[in-house]
Amino acid sequence: MLLSIIVIAGLTGVFVYMAYKKTHITTDDAFVTGRVHIIASKVPGTVKVVYVCDNEFVKKDALIMEIDDRDYVVRLKQAESALNAEKSRLAEISTKIEVAKMQLSELRFSVESARANLKLQEANFKQAEIDSRRARKLFKKEIMPEEQFEKAMTNYDISSARLEAVRKQLKQSGASLETQKAIIKQTESAFQSQESMVKQKEAIRKAEDLKRSYTRIYSPSDGYITKKSVETGNQIQAGQPLMAVVSLDDVWITANYKETQLEKVKPGQKVKIKVDTYPGRVFEGTVQSIMAGTGSVFSLFPPENATGNFVKVVQRIPVKIVLAEGTDTTHIFRIGMSVEPTIIIEK
Repeated sequence: MLLSIIVIAGLTGVFVYMAYKKTHITTDDAFVTGRVHIIASKVPGTVKVVYVCDNEFVKKDALIMEIDDRDYVVRLKQAESALNAEKSRLAEISTKIEVAKMQLSELRFSVESARANLKLQEANFKQAEIDSRRARKLFKKEIMPEEQFEKAMTNYDISSARLEAVRKQLKQSGASLETQKAIIKQTESAFQSQESMVKQKEAIRKAEDLKRSYTRIYSPSDGYITKKSVETGNQIQAGQPLMAVVSLDDVWITANYKETQLEKVKPGQKVKIKVDTYPGRVFEGTVQSIMAGTGSVFSLFPPENATGNFVKVVQRIPVKIVLAEGTDTTHIFRIGMSVEPTIIIEK
């Protein structure tokens, strides 16, 4: 009877354990992870001052370090001087265009005046020509005195000379007008070219100003300073990692479950979480998502099962678990902590 009781109790325990394992998926291959912001400079230089220490908490946009900006200030002033010089040239060309346009207006007025004067001289010449023909006829018939005849002929010669002079003046004014138009067109072309030069110098000035602004480095988020490897006076290069800012307000758990355990796991299922740092406490969470592939696929050297001797190994698939809202904030989850999550599968 005792043996029977022991066997029944053992079978019952095994049955209960198997039932529990079907509804409670557990792994100890899990850890806390979060967002780590690597701080690096965008420009090389000498560190002027570092405002933070290891493990210090900083707020977002807080100034954490400065690089000596004297070289960048000099370059910025040089760029500004070059820009001002090109702007002065642009203003000079603009003034030339205005003056040339005023001269063009004067030339147009001169051409119109010459055309009006030409019409007047043509009329005067026509009348003088008529008077000269009449004077010849009358002088031949000895009706007109010689003095009056000479005056008529002189008036004809004067009118002809004036008409020829006005025609030459009109021709010269027209040529000057076309020349002035060509000058304006050439000057406007130079103005456009100078505008492009000004824009280029402006872009250079903005780039130098941007580089100077990079000498002041700010925190990208709230968090704690870690992996600090820079001190005042250090010579640093662009892109060199200097420290990291770790935000503990936005952490989650990455649990690497065996592929054989994930048949019934779905996003939204509840999770019970045990943390090695806080024994005896159980935290609540939720399955947010399941990774699209196994961890080994995204490793530096993914397996090539099609080559060599193949040995089947049960793969692990990362599952992202987020903490439930209102989780005990007095117990801080730090990145890298070992945890043991248990996903509860509802029947």
